[in-house]
Amino acid sequence: MHRRMGPELRKTLIALAAAAAAFSAIGRGTLHTPGQKSPDLAPNAGRDAYQQIVQNQCVTNWLQHHNPSPCEKVFLAGAKADSTGYALLADPDGGARYLLIPTQTMTSTDNGELLDPDLPNYFAEAWHGRDLLSKIIGHAVPRTDVGVAVATPATRTQNQFHIHIECLRQDVVDSLKATADKVTDVWSPVTVAGFPFQAVRLSIQGLEVSNPFELVANLSPDARHHVGNYTVVIAGVQYQSGPGFIVLTGTGPSGDLLLDSGCMVAGGYS
Repeated sequence: MHRRMGPELRKTLIALAAAAAAFSAIGRGTLHTPGQKSPDLAPNAGRDAYQQIVQNQCVTNWLQHHNPSPCEKVFLAGAKADSTGYALLADPDGGARYLLIPTQTMTSTDNGELLDPDLPNYFAEAWHGRDLLSKIIGHAVPRTDVGVAVATPATRTQNQFHIHIECLRQDVVDSLKATADKVTDVWSPVTVAGFPFQAVRLSIQGLEVSNPFELVANLSPDARHHVGNYTVVIAGVQYQSGPGFIVLTGTGPSGDLLLDSGCMVAGGYS
């Protein structure tokens, strides 16, 4: 004979079920709407926010639930949390900007890390992730309107290495278009939208097989020994011979100055 459940017991069980559901939702990751500011992803994390979001939320959720939330994508070379890999995250500060962030702790100032041939080609993967911008903009963004960039150390607000995936400023697009066919496969000085950089030409295939930091290291002995001090920008351009890239570098203006999280070049977003 079964005993009937009392009202107090019923209330307790309902409360426990609700708590379990809430805990499960937290385990799957905090919801994050691309393009919107989400300061709750890593509250009070300061300069370690990107690292904590990726390692404590995105990677954990991917391994436990096969869900990269709050990231858009997680790639791991192995089945463990400390495996080499990267995540793609919509900028928690909002705007039409995605970030490629390594899953391992990486400060971006260690030459050994940046020039390690066994690491993923972060720049190539960041470029492949540019199509995510359409989720925020509402339509596809032409490749010649997109750039991926690593800022100079002095302007970085996060300790963890990361690459900006963003639209270029309109004046930058115009400047690159005007100078594209003057850029060769040898580093040479250029002025882009009033900013001085060193530039080199890169083919479509070149980005897949080249570590841009290795290209920068070949610029000079100083670059070889202090490559972590250099900003790097890769922009899609259309040469007379076909599509390719321009790589920009230097220790002066930070490359992220050439980007526009409002994506006005592609009509902006709402």
